[in-house]
Amino acid sequence: MSIIEINGLTKDYGNHKGIFDLTFQVKEGEVFGYLGPNGAGKTTTIRHLMGFLTADKGNAKVLGKDCRTETAAIMKDLGYLPAEIAFFDGMNGIDFLKFMGEMRGLTNTTYRDKLIEKFELDTKSRIRKMSKGMKQKLGIICAFMHDPKVLILDEPTSGLDPLMQRIFAELILEEKAKGKTVLMSSHSFEEIERTCDRIGIIRQGELVTTEDIHNLKEKRRKTYLVTFDTPASATAFARKDGYDKITVNGSVAKVSILGNVSHFVQEVGKHTVLDLDTENSSLEDVFMQYYGDSNKNHTLSN
Repeated sequence: MSIIEINGLTKDYGNHKGIFDLTFQVKEGEVFGYLGPNGAGKTTTIRHLMGFLTADKGNAKVLGKDCRTETAAIMKDLGYLPAEIAFFDGMNGIDFLKFMGEMRGLTNTTYRDKLIEKFELDTKSRIRKMSKGMKQKLGIICAFMHDPKVLILDEPTSGLDPLMQRIFAELILEEKAKGKTVLMSSHSFEEIERTCDRIGIIRQGELVTTEDIHNLKEKRRKTYLVTFDTPASATAFARKDGYDKITVNGSVAKVSILGNVSHFVQEVGKHTVLDLDTENSSLEDVFMQYYGDSNKNHTLSN
């Protein structure tokens, strides 16, 4: 069952800015990572899902309800974390959480308090005095505290330190285990690897691909550092075909392989090897396969 449905969604701002004929679904209980560089259309997509924008054509649905015409009904079961969070700076943390809870009719604050403890949030601090990371934690708690069925999160770990990023990833996995459905835009490939079932890659407003995370990992380019007993052995090894890329520095050969490594293993076994180390490419390297060399200066954020 699809919880989030985007069908032919188009919003054209001119000069090829916007989103164009987007179509994808997020299934019940799935964590879906939404990836792309600045200006690719991630936030525009999310704003349509939140009912903030009217599409030029196409539609978006959450829980079978139209995002533009049935927004109020959707919000009852939705948790949302925007990329840019607006707060009442004069409030302290707990007052803001109480205010948001009252708006949602939240009567049981047990889960809210658990999240406050988990993220080590000082709720007595004035929001205007909070750091970016503290404000981000406050926003995360607001999105999750009413235990929604669906979560839409735009760059959720922006401003969080590595420890809090790990705690956030653990929270996503806990929500996933409860059967929650999550759409999460992110620039953190470690976060995506750890939490997501599938990803969608958007480029210049167009969906490039949707991939199962396990299939995507298999597309990683593997790099091996092989230390031979002599430079002559390294050179002889490098003369063999079957490698995507190989460089030799003295007795050390750096070998790049995409796909099956059987030939590599067979050829290494013909020589005396003193050391063997591996370097897995990141999902970012896989991502760049879809963007090409001309886009390598892009950063993956909002």
